[in-house]
Amino acid sequence: MEIIRLVLPGPAPTAQDTARLCARLALLYDSGASAVVCDAAAVTAPGLASVEALARLRLTAGDRPFRITGAGPALRALLDLVGLVELLGEAEEREPPGGVQEGVEPDDLAV
Repeated sequence: MEIIRLVLPGPAPTAQDTARLCARLALLYDSGASAVVCDAAAVTAPGLASVEALARLRLTAGDRPFRITGAGPALRALLDLVGLVELLGEAEEREPPGGVQEGVEPDDLAV
């Protein structure tokens, strides 16, 4: 399984960077990449353009394996603020991670 690393430019990606990265991501998958890891460590001054870049990359990946790594505290906080923290592959607060089922006790009332 070939995993390719795609790097987000810092201190924050621009709209031109986003278009270029999405085109590159689509080309990587079309060329046979089985998974892509997006390194966001260089994003030290995140803004809404950073959020848009990550969201567009996720949409470009579709159902193919795509993971974001290296997100700093400011980027994590911004993604959490706009409700897109799941882009980082982490469960939101008070939500179980994906694939975890809540237990049901025999005497629980039906809802």
